[in-house]
Parts: sequence; C-alpha cells; structure tokens
Amino acid sequence: MKEFTVKFYLDDSEYMTALRLSCGAVCSLRGMDVDETEDFKVCVTESAIMLKNCGFEKVTAVFYAEGDTVCSVEGEGGSAREGENELSLALISALVGECDIDRNGEVIRKVTLKV
Repeated sequence: MKEFTVKFYLDDSEYMTALRLSCGAVCSLRGMDVDETEDFKVCVTESAIMLKNCGFEKVTAVFYAEGDTVCSVEGEGGSAREGENELSLALISALVGECDIDRNGEVIRKVTLKV
C-alpha cells in the first residue's frame, strides 16, 4: 500500500496549509474530482483542528493512496483533554464517506477518514 506521511506541530497555522496541499496532491494522484477533493481536504483539516482542541501539540497524518483514499490523523504530545468539537464532527460526518474516531473517554486521539 502506498503511504505518504506528514507530521507537524499544531501551533503554526502555516502547517495546516501544508496539510491541505498534501491532501490535495494525494487526491489528485487518485483522480478524485474537485468537489470530492475539497470535501476531503476540509475533513482532514477539521480532524487536525479537533486534535488541537483536545490538547495535542502535534499530529501525524498518514495518507494511503491505494484502493480507497484514506487519511489517518493522530494526535501526539501536549496534555490530552476534552475539547469542543461538535461543529467539526458535523462537517466530517456530512462530507466524508466513512469516519472512524478513536477516543479515550471524551478525548479524540485519532481520526481515520475514508472516501
């Protein structure tokens, strides 16, 4: 399976731009149309925002570009806590085909998105 990994700190918004660009590149390789690509980019970005809201200081996003298009976004470091994520969760559930959320209690630790 082909993988592409992006790891960055959440304290600098410029890294979110790099994450969106990486996501767009993977979607382009998969031949996804513009609307699907935009929806996927929003979901990946919202996943990183949720992890930031839950107190993580950095994330690792792993894109799988063989078979289904999948991105797994996992929080690292910081001090995990419950975060306000209702809007992000609503966006993700409306825009992506399949979403798996790994929680420890109410703390979101990892989000896996599949188109």
